[in-house]
Amino acid sequence: MGIKSSLVSFGQYCVFITRVFSLPEKWRIFFRKLVQEISKLGMDSIPLVAIISVFIGAVITIQMQLNVISPLVPSYSVGLATREIVLLEFSSSILCLILAGKVGSNIASEIGTMRVTEQIDALEIMGVNSASFLVLPKIIAFLIFMPVLVIFSMSISMVGGYLIAVFTDMIPVSRYVYGLQALFKEWYVWYGLIKSLFFSFIVSSIASYFGYYVKGGALDVGKASTNAVVTSSIMILLFDVVLTKLLLQ
Repeated sequence: MGIKSSLVSFGQYCVFITRVFSLPEKWRIFFRKLVQEISKLGMDSIPLVAIISVFIGAVITIQMQLNVISPLVPSYSVGLATREIVLLEFSSSILCLILAGKVGSNIASEIGTMRVTEQIDALEIMGVNSASFLVLPKIIAFLIFMPVLVIFSMSISMVGGYLIAVFTDMIPVSRYVYGLQALFKEWYVWYGLIKSLFFSFIVSSIASYFGYYVKGGALDVGKASTNAVVTSSIMILLFDVVLTKLLLQ
């Protein structure tokens, strides 16, 4: 029964996505909503990303310094390892898992509330493609701004490690900076950006799907938000494995 319901949900999700990706009926309204969604989903996430990134960068630097104490390992390895962890995994996968909780629950609760208050039904009665009207600006906005958040997170995370080098005597600043520059591979940055685009689509589309098909009242909106975050997180982890195999082999 579980497999059957999952297949039904997947089919419903596919139909939903085909409705979402249709040409907007009024481009002026679409672009106005797009700007609003970029501000709400993207710009409003910057403080959270900054706080998390600076502390994660600091923690990674401390842990690497404490665990890579060996005369056989060069001291700049701490900066190098911090950079690789941030570029390869944290600023794409882990960051998107965190944003799935903030952005995903926001989208699901907003659209779910519109469903239970019959605002979506009113749009359908007026002949508006409610799926495209409500969801397409959210997906496009998050796709546009996610690379900005990823680059910002990469930079701030390395600054967090730099602050540890400056304000403690754990590692010389020159060695840390040299480690950040050593053996740099530009592809790792593109790898993180490519993954983030997939993850941003997963978060925004799945959250919109759960919110759009809410049935019941306010309690069901809360359940839909929870299901959206859990499902998005699982799919991010699954696609993380697949994309890592495809992009880094």
